[in-house]
Amino acid sequence: MKLKLLTILIIGLILSSNAQVGPDRYYIQFTDKNDSPYSIDNPGEYLTQRALDRRTRQGIEITENDIPVNQAYIEGVRSFGVEILNPTKWLNGVTVYTEDPSLISQIEALPYVSGSMKVGSATFSDESKFKEVITNNNDHVNTKSVTTLDYGASYNQIEQINGIPLHEQGFTGEGMVIAVLDAGFYGVVEHPVFEHLWNNDMILGTKDFVYPGGDVFIGSQHGKSVLSCMAANLSGSMVGTSPGAEYWLLRSEQDPGGENIIEEFHWVSAAEFADSVGADIINSSLSYFEFDTASSQLNHKYEDLDGNTAIVTIGADIAASKGIAVCNSAGNSGSYIGAPADGDSVLTVGAVNSNGIRAGFSSYGPTADGRIKPNVMAQGQGTAVALDTISIGFRNGTSFSSPVIAGMIACLWQSYPEMTAKEVLQSVMESGSTAATPDTLMGWGIPDFYRADSILTSIRPPVQSGNLASASPNPCRDFLQIELNTDSAETVNISIISITGSIVYNEKFILSNNEKEIRLTQGINSLTKGTYFLKVEASNRSEVIKIIKG
Repeated sequence: MKLKLLTILIIGLILSSNAQVGPDRYYIQFTDKNDSPYSIDNPGEYLTQRALDRRTRQGIEITENDIPVNQAYIEGVRSFGVEILNPTKWLNGVTVYTEDPSLISQIEALPYVSGSMKVGSATFSDESKFKEVITNNNDHVNTKSVTTLDYGASYNQIEQINGIPLHEQGFTGEGMVIAVLDAGFYGVVEHPVFEHLWNNDMILGTKDFVYPGGDVFIGSQHGKSVLSCMAANLSGSMVGTSPGAEYWLLRSEQDPGGENIIEEFHWVSAAEFADSVGADIINSSLSYFEFDTASSQLNHKYEDLDGNTAIVTIGADIAASKGIAVCNSAGNSGSYIGAPADGDSVLTVGAVNSNGIRAGFSSYGPTADGRIKPNVMAQGQGTAVALDTISIGFRNGTSFSSPVIAGMIACLWQSYPEMTAKEVLQSVMESGSTAATPDTLMGWGIPDFYRADSILTSIRPPVQSGNLASASPNPCRDFLQIELNTDSAETVNISIISITGSIVYNEKFILSNNEKEIRLTQGINSLTKGTYFLKVEASNRSEVIKIIKG
């Protein structure tokens, strides 16, 4: 089968590796996906149903970059004795490890290989060297919440973006899946703020793209602290922005320490995996600009930050094109943003303090092609995070403002699952404190998520035809009372539809002239917690009402 591939130009990066020495990691670029056993006509062979449903809801077609890398090509590369690390179907290549650089020259001679590049050394420093600012800071507001949830130390960072009203309406991220692309997740298994995740099977899985098959729960605690901004749920101590969401923990960042260009390739492979398992949101608290000695010749220049050049930015924009909301930290250089924050489809998040003042370390725009970045801001100075295996403390960095936003986006999107990722992200920007005058320091400002909810309502109000019906209580638990606006005998069809479009309940009711109520019990009791659509049809009228099963 011949496939005409979307060409991705990796300008200046496909380099000959013949002059390199020592055991190293390399990227091998393939020429095509010809004779693949897969096709765009049968995507269920390489994408989960959840991934297909996300595309269907947003009107996104399956394209040739969805097709996996030709396995025969990978095996051909493997036959030279190199270790296969991660394939990348979006870039159509594979990363490998070898102690014999001469093998790369032989691999380059294969008819389906167009080039290679050295992307990282095999050994790294033993000391963590994260670009994020990981220092204690007392700039926080430890205000005890008086709302339904007792937020403890995290109250201010959620109240600042007006996310509490969404939580009080029952939107805590249920039914949404967030992929966390980060470094190690040390402490997630033991820390009490995550106990609910394990008790309720809300950690869907883990995958290590740095050391394939490795344990993501050892090494750095950076990923754990990032995760806690979204997933924590320990009443009176810390509650994240999306404690009801489900999570994939994906290690793409070298741990411990160092910056190498291969991490950008790890990131793309991890994003591809997140797409394939149906993640709705990616949070990436990572930023790439300058690399260590092994990759220093590949440092990004400011002109590279144009949304189209860096490997990781190309991957982030492709992820967004699949209907994923991609949230990324702006960076902590106090200067220009890094990649993939320059992506035109990436929601780039900068940092403010507890009072809403921009943090001096928060990276800024514009991008090289003149676009405003960051997009929005959240508390990244004095942010409450989980530490070690039992503690909660306060840290600085856009690493933490990004997940604060990503988690609340899950709640907002749960409230409007019929919306596209683009619509949801646009509403968040439009709700910002500086939306009328966005600039390159604050972007569209600090979002107001309750206002974003109203913006989405105005974009796509509930379907109504003569106010046929209303439903209460909403959220519901054991029953749902449907009030009908009708003056004559009617045959009414009631359907309950899941956020993936599946009809989970359907029944016809024949009502007399005096009947104006339908009480659903069995149909409600059988539902799991989450967001659904109640569709009421009578004669030539219909109405769709969004309901929450608590």
